[in-house]
Amino acid sequence: MGQADWVTVPIATDDVEGPIFFTPHEWDTIEAATARIIPTDHHPGAREAKVVRFIDRMLAGTQFVFAAADGVGFLRMEGLEEQAWRERIDTRRAFYREGIERLDALARAKANRDFVGLSEDEQDAVLEELAGAPRPARYSVSSDANEGKGGAPAGNQPVNEDLLEFFPLLVLNTRQGFYADPVYGGNAHRIGWAVVGFDGPPTLKSTMDGSYTTRKYMVEGAEWPYDRHPEVLRYRR
Repeated sequence: MGQADWVTVPIATDDVEGPIFFTPHEWDTIEAATARIIPTDHHPGAREAKVVRFIDRMLAGTQFVFAAADGVGFLRMEGLEEQAWRERIDTRRAFYREGIERLDALARAKANRDFVGLSEDEQDAVLEELAGAPRPARYSVSSDANEGKGGAPAGNQPVNEDLLEFFPLLVLNTRQGFYADPVYGGNAHRIGWAVVGFDGPPTLKSTMDGSYTTRKYMVEGAEWPYDRHPEVLRYRR
């Protein structure tokens, strides 16, 4: 990536709240779908974390791809880098637009209403049909050989989202929007981090200048699994 491909001018985003790419109906549909993927229960879910805003910004164009290192705004791309990202985003836009039409078509076939007009159970049934698989059971921590050892370290993202169809892409983007740094539009009020007991960096800048570290979560030879780590329990709600 050459220097000529970048213009390091932050783009202000503080005044961006509602849809930029989505129509109001598309926004409401994706918000409802993400709220069934990470539902609100005894913790806030995707709706409260503004996951739909994360997805909308991701699809809005190249201006929301790379946050500036100082945590203020985004960097603007130019040249071949910008062209490559625009092609990727155009593909995702098509997936989402077609996916929303498919959600509404399935909903109307089941209940003669658009997806947003269905009950939660009806929305789950539509998503199950779209996925071709039943909704997974609620997550629970099970005992295994790694119990008490902290488990295996997290690896890199195992899938290329450019190769995903609409439903798996939506699931992946919902997770990303729930847990990503709030600068990207989701994880509003650091909700996603609070749910898993992660304090998170105070600003994106603090992750770049070395003033923030996750070392306290990575105690070598710890005698507790992650969900009972003292630093995690501090932030449980």
